[in-house]
Amino acid sequence: MSRLLVCPPDFFGIEYEINPWMRLSNRVDHARAVAQWQTLMGIFEKDLGVVLERLSPVPGLPDLVFTANAGLVVGRTAVVSRFRYPERQREETHVEQWFREQGYEVVRIEAGLHFEGAGDLLGFSDTWFGGYRQRSDIGVYPILSERFHREIIPLELVDSRFYHLDTCFCPLSGGEILYYPAAFDRYGRQVIAERIPDELRFAVPDEEAITFACNAVCVGKHVVLPAGCPTTQVWLHNRGHVTHPVLLDEFIKSGGAAKCLTLALD
Repeated sequence: MSRLLVCPPDFFGIEYEINPWMRLSNRVDHARAVAQWQTLMGIFEKDLGVVLERLSPVPGLPDLVFTANAGLVVGRTAVVSRFRYPERQREETHVEQWFREQGYEVVRIEAGLHFEGAGDLLGFSDTWFGGYRQRSDIGVYPILSERFHREIIPLELVDSRFYHLDTCFCPLSGGEILYYPAAFDRYGRQVIAERIPDELRFAVPDEEAITFACNAVCVGKHVVLPAGCPTTQVWLHNRGHVTHPVLLDEFIKSGGAAKCLTLALD
């Protein structure tokens, strides 16, 4: 991933509760959140040479900072998300305008179906995995599969704490994955085991799953992930990856971390 869409956290905060992490009583330290976001962006730009495109923040849209949910980008086509919760639906117009201004062909999911972008659709060049039940609907995946000529394997998310696929599943550049098995139903765990060989799967321990170890960004052999995941880091190092832990606890208060704060544009 050499280009990422990000959004400065100018208006980030917890203004409603739409997932188990969000509590109005657990206020965000805004200055600290800004500092953490800037550190993360510095890793991408200075250490990894990633080009960052910035989406303008908007007052009243505190979760716009989580650009992974803005949509899905394939080549010069952008599928704009259709959010389940009204609190985030106002983001759609802003995101669509940005993509059109950048010259993307914009695709909208039909009304009545929910799809929350790259937060729920991840994978490799030939096979994608689609999370459903919590936010996105399973019915969207046959549509996207036909549109982009990719196999999409639906995975049901059964733990409300892991409401998007990118909170519990992370594909890596060597064909490996980080994942939290308890976030999936038995069938989902079976499918993952059939598709990904045992030596390429790392089952993140409970204490690191809730630190959002799976909400990582892989750039070549580099993996940017939340701080506080030592066991995951050891496994990554043993697989030849270089890790870049970054403190993101202010964003975890709202249910997101490194991956949630980025959208791959290539």
